[in-house]
Amino acid sequence: MTKAVRVHEIGGPEVLTYEDVQVPAPAAGEVRIRQHAIGVNFIDTYFRSGLYKAPQLPFIAGNEASGEVIEVGPGVTGFHPGDRVAYYSALGSYATERVFAADRLVKLPDRITHEQGAVLMLKGLTVWYLLHKTFKVEPHHRVLIHAAAGGIGLLACQWAKAMGAHVIGTVGSKEKGELALANGCDHVIYYNEENFVDRVKQISRNELCDVVYDGVGKTTYPGSLSCLKPRGMWVSFGNASGPVPPFAIAELNNHGSLFATRPKLNDYVAKRSELLEGADTLFSAVIDGKLHVPINHAYALKDAAKAHVDLEARKTTGAVILKV
Repeated sequence: MTKAVRVHEIGGPEVLTYEDVQVPAPAAGEVRIRQHAIGVNFIDTYFRSGLYKAPQLPFIAGNEASGEVIEVGPGVTGFHPGDRVAYYSALGSYATERVFAADRLVKLPDRITHEQGAVLMLKGLTVWYLLHKTFKVEPHHRVLIHAAAGGIGLLACQWAKAMGAHVIGTVGSKEKGELALANGCDHVIYYNEENFVDRVKQISRNELCDVVYDGVGKTTYPGSLSCLKPRGMWVSFGNASGPVPPFAIAELNNHGSLFATRPKLNDYVAKRSELLEGADTLFSAVIDGKLHVPINHAYALKDAAKAHVDLEARKTTGAVILKV
């Protein structure tokens, strides 16, 4: 038996149950992993609350982790017991051990820690596709990053700045603002005290932004559209404040022939070659010093509910992990 955090019914953080589970032997194409660190993300809260529908109940929560291969199933040739690995998955990571498809694993370089690996596979790969694939950031671009002091936000600010962009970030407190400034933001906007649209216009001298990366959702719409220059792109990739309400597509025309997209990581790493491209680019950026991974909060696996409470209350900054 091993330990896991399962959800038997959708609801608040209190439905996260720490309990014994049975882990099967790895089947063909699978490996068994002893996990060391687990990433905590807003998407975990979406599945727990029912905003995103899980395939079945009960389910083991969580979507990214790192660990060590302890057993390989039939036909697995690329991985061996003792290999350090990390992954992004659709559920199942809040556990001390699990089985997982070998073709969706990546090996961790020696210079990447388990703690870093546990938060790079979802958050880091998300930043990779957002800045390199969804809208390719270039030095002449001005970008707006909402929730700039969060796990994705801090990585996005660092990487966008390293790519030469002019970076504006929105944050909820002075402490978070200082953190964002230390991680690549050229300007921070305190959305609880200021109108972020007016501040973007002021900062940009009414030239506005080429792209808005919006993981907040409900409370930043439609303001995000007003921050974009004509033919700019609104990248809505999350719902931290709730889903964006339905809107008329003519709104994009009204704000200057805008582009809008609602991307997800799965569609950018569907092929193993894409997964490896993203992971290699990401790990190289960390090893080369372009990115540092701010892990500011760690909880025991059994305290996953507390981690969700703090995440949803905006009490966390940077990445949040569960230690096994």
